[in-house]
Amino acid sequence: MRNTFARWLALVILALVPLAPRHLPAQEPPFEWQAATAESQGMSSAKLSAMQAGLAEHKTKALLIVRNDRIVLEWYAEDHSATKTHYTASMAKALVGGVSVAVAITDGRLALNDPASKYIPAWRDDAQKRGITIAQLGSHASGLDDADQEGVPHEKLPGWMGEFWRREPPPGDPFTISRDRAPLRFDPGTGFHYSNPGIAMLSYATTAALESAPEKDLRTVLRDRVMRPIGVPDKEWSVGYGQTVTVGGLPLVAAWGGGGFTARAAARVGRLMLREGDWHGKQLISRDAVQQTTSDAGTPGPCGIGWWTNNDGHLAGIPRDAYWAAGAGDQFLLVVPSLKLIAVRNGAALPGREPGKEHEPIRKLLFEPLVASITEGASPAPGKTGRSPYPASRHLTGVVWSPAESIVRHAPGSDNWPLTWADDGHLYGAYGDGWGFEREGMPKLSLGLARIEGEPGELRGVNIRSESLEQKGDDVRGKKASGLLCLDGVLYLWARNAGNSQLAWSSDHGRTWTWSDWKFTTSFGCPTVLNFGQDYAGARDEFVYLYSHDADSAYVAADRMVLARVSKAKLRERQAYEFFAGLDRIGEPLWTSEIGRRAAVFEHPTHCYRSTLSYHAASRRYLWCQILPGDDPRFRGGLAIYDAPEPWGPWTSVFYNEAWDVGPGETCSLPTKWMKDGGRTLHLVFSGEDHFSVRKLTVELTGDAQR
Repeated sequence: MRNTFARWLALVILALVPLAPRHLPAQEPPFEWQAATAESQGMSSAKLSAMQAGLAEHKTKALLIVRNDRIVLEWYAEDHSATKTHYTASMAKALVGGVSVAVAITDGRLALNDPASKYIPAWRDDAQKRGITIAQLGSHASGLDDADQEGVPHEKLPGWMGEFWRREPPPGDPFTISRDRAPLRFDPGTGFHYSNPGIAMLSYATTAALESAPEKDLRTVLRDRVMRPIGVPDKEWSVGYGQTVTVGGLPLVAAWGGGGFTARAAARVGRLMLREGDWHGKQLISRDAVQQTTSDAGTPGPCGIGWWTNNDGHLAGIPRDAYWAAGAGDQFLLVVPSLKLIAVRNGAALPGREPGKEHEPIRKLLFEPLVASITEGASPAPGKTGRSPYPASRHLTGVVWSPAESIVRHAPGSDNWPLTWADDGHLYGAYGDGWGFEREGMPKLSLGLARIEGEPGELRGVNIRSESLEQKGDDVRGKKASGLLCLDGVLYLWARNAGNSQLAWSSDHGRTWTWSDWKFTTSFGCPTVLNFGQDYAGARDEFVYLYSHDADSAYVAADRMVLARVSKAKLRERQAYEFFAGLDRIGEPLWTSEIGRRAAVFEHPTHCYRSTLSYHAASRRYLWCQILPGDDPRFRGGLAIYDAPEPWGPWTSVFYNEAWDVGPGETCSLPTKWMKDGGRTLHLVFSGEDHFSVRKLTVELTGDAQR
């Protein structure tokens, strides 16, 4: 009893003693935009004012420019304001569709390479539509036709197209129409065609993926997962025409249009994307999901998921990492991560639109003047920071190199080694500044040929002597091979250091050669050839594709790579060559016979040098191995491997390291003969330490590459 009373008394005394003040961590105040002068953020106020004046003349209602998290320009027409929403039209494709998909990816409910039929049961027995992927729906590559005809108002469109825009109750609703009545214009993934029904089905599939989620529809996803957490009042945004349509038990919200945002609300979404999903320490959307949806989707056309992208550089006046949401009437949200730049424009359509160039007015009046207004703080040239100039591949990932000590080296003292897989089953390679595989009794050659027999671990090299091919002279003083190809049993060899480059061919596996009576004397200083399978088996078409850095000399790095093509039947005729001249508005390549009109097929300022290309049949991707220029690549330097769905891109990065653990040499390649294990095991041949060096690597095939 006494002990119980003592404990009771102690508790009473403690209760009467004042407690020391508790120091709780201060809660971070909600983010609010802060204004700053343009000059304080490395921009020219005079140039911004001139840009604003030009836009104001053309019925602009709102213009908001943010750099380094500071508002440097905010302007509204007299009948508009910071708290007044403006219709955003197809900006919804990014702000609703793209952002909702990013949330679903973050939660593991959906993947871009998923077949849409996984979420759309009506397509599972459709031989054409069941192969459409989520990425293809979001990037206008599904093949679904658009509910649009040039010059015809929506209300006057015939048939299912007009019904799509009337938004009648099911089964006359846009989702059912898109699912059941919109036809395919082409096989999924083989072309680009802007498609509102495609985005409708993206909404459908994403909503189906939310079946077990707390948020059942896209409007709720945006409200609870994005807009409220980033501080946007409910009254400053709306989506989906204010409607929810129930089809097959799914509460569907339009993501192709029908939204309204204040300029500041749109800019906050842009800020979230620029910060790769982070909002002051809270990861609202995963970094990977942001990158996947705002980078090129790897399909034909310059699009991510609902977002337009510049990864292919089709808008030369702005950085490649720029992406934007765009809507009718030139509604725009532009995000440029490398410049920490966000811009919003609302209003009526701008003048100067050209057929096939929908973004031309905004490019001239906003994008390029905006970037030109930056006076300091722009990102350094890609690569200076050690980063790849292109986003990570979503098709070939997880590169693992065998240990450096496992590298197999042959032919000491000989470099170069471009390769091709010939009709007789062997690889043929050309060496430079050395003796090839048989040093004894051999002269030192700047250009010699060898046959490589067997597999990587048990290969045998045999020199092939040829008076009509062999050259002497170290470095620039002697011709050297830069590209090899076997086609219909004939070996073709491109030689550099030939002022600029020259073609030779052999019909007897390298014993005798004929040289062309013409050369490339403009650019193509180190041409290489895209190699397919044995004797060019599996080629995509009737052309041969030739690449080079855009320079006259093989010893000077360039800012870009260029591309030519020629009919297989006319490979020896100079007048038959065509040069890549860029992409048209739907992402198809343009070709010209005039070399002076050539355009970049790949850009990496000061880092474009020697390279080779191979077709990776397992993933149906084109692999581009590039040596990154450095001090002496024989012993130290950088290596990059890029991939693309077409010979002209768009490129993504499989591997990039400016300080590889061994010297990559002067040239490297991935021979198609030595691609094993369903394309998961590859072998890099490179001339590190002036040898025929072979190193194994493994990759993971993801998404489309698995099928």
